[in-house]
Amino acid sequence: MNCSAPDTGNMETIAKYGNEAQKAQWLQPLLNGDIRSAFVMTERYAASSDARNINLEIKRDGNEYVLNGTKWWSSGAGDPRCKIYLVMGKTDATNPNPYKQQSVILVPYNTPGITIERALSVFGYDDAPHGHCEVSFRNVRVPVSNILLGEGRGFEIIQGRLGPGRIHHCMRSIGAASVALELLLLRVNDPSRNTFGKSLSEHGTILEWIARSRIEIDAGRLLVLNAADKIDRSDAKGALKDIAMAKIYVPSMALGVIDRAIQAHGAAGICQDFPLARMWASMRTLRIADGPDEVHMNQLGRIESSKHKELLVFLE
Repeated sequence: MNCSAPDTGNMETIAKYGNEAQKAQWLQPLLNGDIRSAFVMTERYAASSDARNINLEIKRDGNEYVLNGTKWWSSGAGDPRCKIYLVMGKTDATNPNPYKQQSVILVPYNTPGITIERALSVFGYDDAPHGHCEVSFRNVRVPVSNILLGEGRGFEIIQGRLGPGRIHHCMRSIGAASVALELLLLRVNDPSRNTFGKSLSEHGTILEWIARSRIEIDAGRLLVLNAADKIDRSDAKGALKDIAMAKIYVPSMALGVIDRAIQAHGAAGICQDFPLARMWASMRTLRIADGPDEVHMNQLGRIESSKHKELLVFLE
């Protein structure tokens, strides 16, 4: 369907922030599904949940930028179809404004000096061919023309990318939860699955799981639709609160639904005969990916807390 991470976010990024030459070279092949891409932001040796800590060096040398550093959880880097990396690093580490130190640059996958050190497993699962990789950059040289928007615009770009990207993840999570509920329904209504003289679907606990799952999936879907509508009406920044609520709620909701489906399948639910165990492992990563729950919760709490000023005015 050509709507997989990280390509959806990368395509939106190049479409929104790339110049015409960059769009012609990279966006069109991505839109056509001819190639795939990687998003290279997270660093192994920095607490990357605070993006200000990202410190891969991007240093200008004449008409080129030279990149040095190590990244990991570089989504998509393991795919043999991956041809372009979107890399975030520091172009001006001494800038007094920490939000102007970072830049995003387009780096072809086969540029000399790039080494894929290893593919990372997710709860023991091999994520090939897509892959989340540890990637090192050693004196990697790319033309100055490969930078997106210009030096110091990295935070602007990643916020514009990750906001909609978080909604994409939530959409996929709702899909995963829906599949898990379907598998649960099939399992508990299987006539061969009788316990204590009745089918699984006749047990009160199972019926409660089904009801709760339906409510939670639909609640998550409405949160995502609301956030997407806000993005369409304004932009990702205008939908900050709504994106945060969806990103906090939906992955945890999906985990709960998948867990109930696993429980209903018994031992079969945790083995390779069903997709549920792998779905759970994949979904658990989303409570960390694109910002951990705690960061979004903190941001949402600050936004809500600031409303006390409006309440004071009203009371006066």
